[in-house]
Amino acid sequence: MTRQHSILVTGATGFIGQRLVARLTEHEGWDVLAAVRHHAKAHWFARSFVTGELSGNTQWQPALTGVSTVVHLGARVHVLKAERADPLAEYRRINTHGTLNLAQQAAAAGVKRFVFLSTIKVNGSFSSPGRPFTADDTPTPADPYSQSKAEAEQGLREIANQTGMELVIIRPPLVYGPGVKANFATMMRWLNRGLPLPLGKTENRRSLVAVDNLVDLIATCTTHPAAANEVFLAADAETVSTTELLVRTSKALGRSPRLLPVPPSIMKVAANVLGKHCLYERLFESLELDTTKTHERLQWTPPLTLTEALERTAEAFQME
Repeated sequence: MTRQHSILVTGATGFIGQRLVARLTEHEGWDVLAAVRHHAKAHWFARSFVTGELSGNTQWQPALTGVSTVVHLGARVHVLKAERADPLAEYRRINTHGTLNLAQQAAAAGVKRFVFLSTIKVNGSFSSPGRPFTADDTPTPADPYSQSKAEAEQGLREIANQTGMELVIIRPPLVYGPGVKANFATMMRWLNRGLPLPLGKTENRRSLVAVDNLVDLIATCTTHPAAANEVFLAADAETVSTTELLVRTSKALGRSPRLLPVPPSIMKVAANVLGKHCLYERLFESLELDTTKTHERLQWTPPLTLTEALERTAEAFQME
């Protein structure tokens, strides 16, 4: 297979990044340069560039020579309260200033296209019933993480307008798949142990995206002519309630879920008393995405169904 021009992927050691590098190298024929923060992980890839901690001062010039496309996955997702007195400043340092610094240097180096992985939380923390988020909604970020991403998006548009570098923004919801950590892994542990959960009566609608589906969309956006200077939402084809997600994940694990039909109104009161309003939002509010634009502009369909993706996720979980 004839090699295309070189592509730089940041966040290459992450949950999404490792799969994207493999996809671009093995299936798309790209000459991939993987950006990693630490020398200890440089050997994971055939070609790598060690950046150190991402910030507005990171020097990217040596990595950008000959690069035609940048896919920027690198970001700070979690800031522990004990780490920083001002979480927004820390998010901005990496997610906003670090992103814009890379984009400015990429444009100066002649990079043609910059693909930025943002977050659906730029649209908001939850969607109204029957009114899923669209790619053209006015941003309403509600926390420091999503605010830093929204500011990065705005700055990237300004750089693209000034330089002519093509910009593609992708906003995914929760990403899951084999090896997933954090809340999704916790949910699978609860289900696998047969713990009773008060989530048997949710009527919300939640979109999520399998990591292999997201990687497929990112790969599409590296070259598709219609992707230039657009925002796309990423999601699986199916939208489910929290209850349905738990039932179908349990089935993939080969377990019978123990879901208690507690009314959401009671759970909301309990969450407010315990100071867990954000947890209530994630479990009971809707976060639904309308991906019509993604499908129509790119002729893109998620390669994996929700059932197939959950089965792959459960199989990997049980092998850990």
